Amino acid sequence: MGQRLTWTEITRSDSYRGQWVALDQCRYERNGAQPVEGEVVDADEDLTALCDRIRETNRGHCAIVFCDEEPPPVSSRLPDAAARPVVSRW
Repeated sequence: MGQRLTWTEITRSDSYRGQWVALDQCRYERNGAQPVEGEVVDADEDLTALCDRIRETNRGHCAIVFCDEEPPPVSSRLPDAAARPVVSRW
């Protein structure tokens, strides 16, 4: 892990699809709360296991997103970039 990828690259990768992905050093969408790029720190199908490992490494500023094939509708995204969720479904 530790590779910097765009969200498009992550969703196209069979390695991450269907898993929770922890991203650090994120770049967020303009006027939004979803990361569009970041350093992949870890990934797991089990959110609890992923969070436990992230906590053990003291990486408390990671964005954790679920890697689906398609993002949710734009209307379900948070409008304020300052209100970034710790865990979100993308």
